[in-house]
Amino acid sequence: MSCCSGRCTLIAICFLQLVGTVERQVFDFLGYMWAPIIGNFFQIICVILGLFGTYQYRPRYIVVYCTWGVLWVAWNIFIICVYLELGSLTVETPALTLGAPQSISWWREHGIGCQVSNATATSTNPTVSGCLLDFTYVEMIHAAIQIVLAIIGFIYGIYVVYMFTEEDDSFDFIGGFDSYSAYQAPQKTSHMQLQPMYVTSSTC
Repeated sequence: MSCCSGRCTLIAICFLQLVGTVERQVFDFLGYMWAPIIGNFFQIICVILGLFGTYQYRPRYIVVYCTWGVLWVAWNIFIICVYLELGSLTVETPALTLGAPQSISWWREHGIGCQVSNATATSTNPTVSGCLLDFTYVEMIHAAIQIVLAIIGFIYGIYVVYMFTEEDDSFDFIGGFDSYSAYQAPQKTSHMQLQPMYVTSSTC
């Protein structure tokens, strides 16, 4: 396949997802966001499977990647809803922190231009001001990027699986013409050749 094919595009998408997820994982570790950490861990594994399956022509791995992509989109939509505080959801919901103390987005206090006041070692709600971009928007942007990449990866993943399956079917079909000759036992050739016999008649 050429580099402009769906296979190479899917490899590029998987690479972007891997870079984005690793970057996100680092900052979630710094903020002790345990639920996103677990989700990012599974995302990294499934993206690696998708990358390997695409490179090594393994459609089953790509199917696993696409299946997880649907769950990954749903999880990131949930994160956006949390930071928008839709319904009863709040930023401090246990679904993100798993009940861990001092578990909050790292961007809340370390965003660009953020100034923290009234912060102590045991404080879980310090006063933050002057941020160029609120941490909720930073987290939602991260989630939105992951959603877009996952949707594109899902579409190209299905397309690549279809291409691999079609190529396998066409290969079997072409090889079917030679199936008889491939399994036919070779004929034994005899090294003995018939030689003409000359009979001489004797006169009495």
